[in-house]
Amino acid sequence: MTLLSSLNLPLGSDIIPFSLPGVDGVVHSVESFKESKNLVVVFTCNHCPYAQATEPYLLELAHKYSVADVAFVAINSNDATTYVDDSFVAMQKRATDMEYPFPYLYDESQEVAKAYQAQCTPDIYVFDSARRLRYHGRVNNVRTKDDVAETHELQDALDVLLKGEVPNENQKSSMGCSIKWKQ
Repeated sequence: MTLLSSLNLPLGSDIIPFSLPGVDGVVHSVESFKESKNLVVVFTCNHCPYAQATEPYLLELAHKYSVADVAFVAINSNDATTYVDDSFVAMQKRATDMEYPFPYLYDESQEVAKAYQAQCTPDIYVFDSARRLRYHGRVNNVRTKDDVAETHELQDALDVLLKGEVPNENQKSSMGCSIKWKQ
């Protein structure tokens, strides 16, 4: 397991289009979320302990902010040939077992992760109503299932955006397992 930090996609960048199959049987694109003021794009996977540790917080935030017009979408770009726990079938099971309140998409070609310069799981991108990148940082300080959240960076960024303001540009990078690239 390789621990990586996310790369800096420049704040203010336009959202990068995607069209990916979801575990719900629907192909989702950026347009699928046009009714939401803000969009949180999370590159994640099933097997990474860092992704697993932050998952309860993401679920909580997705529920909390759904009434505030914030949409969440999770994307798994890992090579499922090497990491069977990240296969589409395993994704379907995880989304059902964890009761994901958001679409869970499969980036089998890995083109979307490469376009976003995603490096780790989880890797968080928040886009405003104009679909410009306003936050690219961590969920909070949690790294293991035993950690307690003492910071709330993603929540703080969403609160600022919902006030019509721009989050502070001093953002702490996500850290987690490397995306498992195909050979």
